[in-house]
Amino acid sequence: MKRGLFVAPFDELYEPRLLAELAAEAERKGFDGFFLWDHVNYRAPTRAVADPWIALSAIAYATERIRLGPLVTPLSRRRVQKLARETVTLDHLSRGRLVLGVGLGSDRNGELEPFGEVTDPRERARLLDEGLRQLTSFWDGGFEPPPLQQPRIPIWVAGRWPKRAPMRRAARWDGFFPIDMEEPEQLAELVGELRTMRDGPFEIVVEHAPGADPGPWEAAGATWCLVGFERTAPEADVRAAIAAG
Repeated sequence: MKRGLFVAPFDELYEPRLLAELAAEAERKGFDGFFLWDHVNYRAPTRAVADPWIALSAIAYATERIRLGPLVTPLSRRRVQKLARETVTLDHLSRGRLVLGVGLGSDRNGELEPFGEVTDPRERARLLDEGLRQLTSFWDGGFEPPPLQQPRIPIWVAGRWPKRAPMRRAARWDGFFPIDMEEPEQLAELVGELRTMRDGPFEIVVEHAPGADPGPWEAAGATWCLVGFERTAPEADVRAAIAAG
């Protein structure tokens, strides 16, 4: 099982240079990944929000080994052609370490309706599926250059447990990031269902609080365990989690 950190680039953690420094220290401590929330706005008490793609570029340049990426990008509010250019460029900058996390996004944070984005969940789901089809078409030769990673940049799909539609969508790609999963027993149930949907390598990504034992999650089938933080997490909490290794 691989270990990573999952950080909201908000408020105290807004500064891209700081995020790059934290990621480099996490790499030195043996972590395998450093992932960022992807938002353009967020509900109170959050005030400052960094662009995750620019921050990820700084992280890519400051590190050499760890995986990195957004968890998660809502394709319904993205122009797919722009996302195609961003992902391929970041994949080359990181020398093939990018993971693209995708999902529906949320209408609770003031970043959809105020900006004219789609709010209906069914339509966002349709746009997500269509966006992934278009994105992989660009990667497969619609744009040059292609991604450094072949056959493609890994795609992890997020979804709220216990909804099954996101899990079925994820089974068509490379990994599943179940949100709101509270117990390892739930994960074991999920893994059993996924095994009936697909064969071959597949990532199961879970989030747990700092200091929690990842062992039960690994036993339930997790391939990645991410130390997650609240959206208002202070810098000191992230540094403490990194120091704990």
